[in-house]
Amino acid sequence: MAANSSSTGSKSSNSSGGKQSTPSAEQVVATFQRMRQEQRSMASKVAELEMNINEHSLVIDTLQDVDPSRKCFRLVEGILVERTVKEVLPALENNKEEMSKVIVSLNTKMQAKGRELTEYRERYNIRLVGEGEKEAQGQSSSGESEGSKSAAGVLVS
Repeated sequence: MAANSSSTGSKSSNSSGGKQSTPSAEQVVATFQRMRQEQRSMASKVAELEMNINEHSLVIDTLQDVDPSRKCFRLVEGILVERTVKEVLPALENNKEEMSKVIVSLNTKMQAKGRELTEYRERYNIRLVGEGEKEAQGQSSSGESEGSKSAAGVLVS
């Protein structure tokens, strides 16, 4: 047990030492890329949900004019189920409302992730390829101290 506690103690001292030092350029780029990918996946999920809402709206509009006792078919988890219009219509409207709520939530998270990305870019002076080429030229001619600051940045493709 004494050996376990001493190895645990050395691991904790190593991990605390790693948190104090600044991350390497590769770690900064990897973290930035991961954050960008998370934001992209949220955006694609929002787009997918918006398409589903449009499809639900088309079906709801079509079923509004149909006799409520008429039978219709609904796909539930890969299984085609026979129901009546009066059973399906409220479920479709509820699904549409829930998807709208999820979209609002995802948009809020996406905005927060965008702010987090911006802060991360500013903290580590990350520049994207092709972005700010004129700004970088202006900084190098404006002064030595600003030029050395931009040289310490990370370039991401």
